[in-house]
Amino acid sequence: MDFPEGFLWGAATASYQIEGAADEDGRAPSIWDTFSHTPGKVYRGDTGDVACDHYHRLDEDLDLMADLGLKAYRFSVAWPRIQPDGRGPVNEKGLDFYRRLVSGLRERGIEPMLTLYHWDLPQALEDRGGWTVRETAERFAEYAGLVYEALADEVAFWITLNEPWVASWFGHEAGVHAPGRKSTEEALLATHHLLLGHGLALERMRDGGREGNRLGVTLSLSPVSPSRDRDAEAARRTDGNVNRLYLDPLFRGEYPPDMAEHYRKTSDFGFVRDGDLQRISAPVDFLGVNYYMRHTVREDGSEKADFPSVGARIVIPHDARRTAMGWPVDAGGLTELLVRLHEEYGVGRIYVTESGIAVHDYAAPDGEVRDGERIEYLDSHFRAAREAMSRGVDLRGYMVWSLLDNFEWAEGYSKRFGLVYVDYPTGKRTPKASARWYREVIERNGLEDGTETAGGERS
Repeated sequence: MDFPEGFLWGAATASYQIEGAADEDGRAPSIWDTFSHTPGKVYRGDTGDVACDHYHRLDEDLDLMADLGLKAYRFSVAWPRIQPDGRGPVNEKGLDFYRRLVSGLRERGIEPMLTLYHWDLPQALEDRGGWTVRETAERFAEYAGLVYEALADEVAFWITLNEPWVASWFGHEAGVHAPGRKSTEEALLATHHLLLGHGLALERMRDGGREGNRLGVTLSLSPVSPSRDRDAEAARRTDGNVNRLYLDPLFRGEYPPDMAEHYRKTSDFGFVRDGDLQRISAPVDFLGVNYYMRHTVREDGSEKADFPSVGARIVIPHDARRTAMGWPVDAGGLTELLVRLHEEYGVGRIYVTESGIAVHDYAAPDGEVRDGERIEYLDSHFRAAREAMSRGVDLRGYMVWSLLDNFEWAEGYSKRFGLVYVDYPTGKRTPKASARWYREVIERNGLEDGTETAGGERS
């Protein structure tokens, strides 16, 4: 099963999850520094203060990427390294780190794919209202312009936002991610201001020229299925919240009418100003898709529902394989999602910018990390992606989440997604069996018949 010539095989990371050096070279606190240092917010009080110490191990990690044979590397820039107060002049020491990163990637023949915002909002901006106020969208555009001016000659791929749904609803309604707010109205405000920030940043970067650069945005998307026939409305509302509330503004220039009506009791959408949706729906050069699971839902009007604002809870099918996160594995959902984007929204160029699995990894006495479950997962999802391509989807690359085991947000260091095992006390990196398997996939630009099982044999 071959992939087209030039297909970008890569891996992804995020700044707060791997960098460490939380107070070095002028970096100021982000909302995740504040959140992780708040007792009870993160598993066992873990923080990203050190994380994988990528800031000090940059060359080692670049060599790891080269050894893996990566064609692309998706990373994010920490806004509080560039503008510690969220506005004002560039902190050159912070920017120098990303200059070294990009230069090191280029020297090794690896394509940089830069994400401007992966959830680490400067705390100074949160203190002024964060994503619930319009000013933050304007400040984000300013920040985007500064980073673009510095790196646009060396970086061709630019992603404005990572997963605005998670930032909005986990961070502002559920309260389980930074900044830890618990308000449906504030989640709607954050949704709009994040999308507006994307549109304003797109304008700012396009004004900067650099013909040939590709500008896009990354969404977390999931097919939604009803658990029973009578749950069809819950599934429609969940799809509206998780998918259409972002896809429709970006690709149709409107919020989905049924969802705007659904939320009228919470908000009159007065935060949407003339011209906002035109900015938000400006054409992108590609869409980044982060896929982890299908949502199977039931009606649930309680406050403990997984999606309380739309009255739905997740039900995991009894026969589903589960990851270490407890998420169901459904490779077919990726095919379904990609085909929907192509057929229903007319999305052109797409990159899978994240997809991966948490496994209960450990280093055996011989030092090996045998993660056959990850190999099975990636193999099935690569095949699902190729099936979508055979049905007309213009998929150009696949970034595995994640290059390294890392700080998994509210789960702290208890969950491992990496192709490379990290021993956190020492920082030692050990490529897992999946890393070696992935290197072979990249070398052949495709998959062999059969799948390696968890036991390490082929089937």
